[in-house]
Amino acid sequence: MRGTKILIDNVDWLTVGLYLILILAGWLNIYAAVYNEEFESIFDTSQRYGKQLLWIGTAGLIATVILLIDERFFSTFGYLIYGFVLLLLVAVLLVGAATKGATSWFAIGGFKIQPSEFSKFATNLALAKYLSTLNIRMSDLKTKVTAAAFIGLPAVLILLQNDTGSALVYGAFILVLFREGLSGNFLLIGVVTAFLFVITLVFQNDVYNLPFELSLSGGWMLIIVTFLLLGIIYYFNRNKKRILILLSVIFIACTGLFKSVDYVFNNVLEPHQSKRINVMLGIESDPYGAGYNVNQSLIAIGSGGFTGKGYLKGTQTKYDFVPEQSTDFIFCTIGEEWGFLGSFFVVALFMTLLLRILFLCARQRSAFARIYGYGVAAIFFFHFTINIGMTIGLAPVIGIPLPFFSYGGSSLWAFTILLFVFIKMDADRLEVL
Repeated sequence: MRGTKILIDNVDWLTVGLYLILILAGWLNIYAAVYNEEFESIFDTSQRYGKQLLWIGTAGLIATVILLIDERFFSTFGYLIYGFVLLLLVAVLLVGAATKGATSWFAIGGFKIQPSEFSKFATNLALAKYLSTLNIRMSDLKTKVTAAAFIGLPAVLILLQNDTGSALVYGAFILVLFREGLSGNFLLIGVVTAFLFVITLVFQNDVYNLPFELSLSGGWMLIIVTFLLLGIIYYFNRNKKRILILLSVIFIACTGLFKSVDYVFNNVLEPHQSKRINVMLGIESDPYGAGYNVNQSLIAIGSGGFTGKGYLKGTQTKYDFVPEQSTDFIFCTIGEEWGFLGSFFVVALFMTLLLRILFLCARQRSAFARIYGYGVAAIFFFHFTINIGMTIGLAPVIGIPLPFFSYGGSSLWAFTILLFVFIKMDADRLEVL
């Protein structure tokens, strides 16, 4: 009894409360997204809102069990959990069910389980265990390579499942590495690479009707401009030998990047993914094809105005104008029925949850718990920003759920486990010496 009382006293109930509010708001929007006046019961498991209630109930049981488990279980068996999930990712490639072109699911009766959702938790656990080991320094090359392997292995297995969106989520872990001492230059290189990739695409397709022809030589012109700018840096820098080596490396890297854009865009990405990026950048216009979901989503959100049309009164929702409205595009239901005020409230809830997690990270005594917490924040941040960005046309449609809102048992369970393991770590922090 005393142990239970201590647990109850130490649990961060503000975070639990935010979780419960998000879960409830998510279920209300799933109900609205599939609502039909002929529906008779909210417990009808033939409808998505009925199934989601089952997932919510089981998620509550999972959260309770996690709070009763000793925190040391997660640090002790972190690598074992990671290895088990990797086996599941391999198994789903061999015997998994294909859904919308991705072989990412185990079909169990009338339900499906997606291992890639749980792999984010397992990877975060293993990465935190490794980085919290004594004598591990982020400045060492071995540490960088090992951390990259922990992150990259499940990402590659998910890519093989043809689920690019879920694989991209693993890029969020670079924020954890940065927080633990990874040089900011790696972040800068990533941002510059993404920027040059986009610029090359735009220039090669002459989106803005530039007065000079770039369709064939755009990449080389960008290389020349880059080299000239770096040459200026070289001229005014005293350590010319070091800068010369750096210039040579950057020049070779930029050349390789520019020349590889077409190959990556046309051979690595799936055709529908390439088309979605083109539509987002304005290179192509396909309002009835690749751009249909986003266009309808923008119409739904825009039609909501400042205060929304009212709960269960969204016409875009009711007449199924937006595909995947209860899953990837659930945010447009919020925008249409709750308006700007409701959308702002949901964004504020997520931002409050993220800030609360960061606050809890700062007070941890255990390096393992602190690093794991930063991983939780990074994963939530990526899902939150990219999913909402998809619905308003600021990010390519990559098919990742909005935490606690999008319909789906696997994602709800995985996000619940991810969050409540950290809540448990925080509750036990006073026992860590």
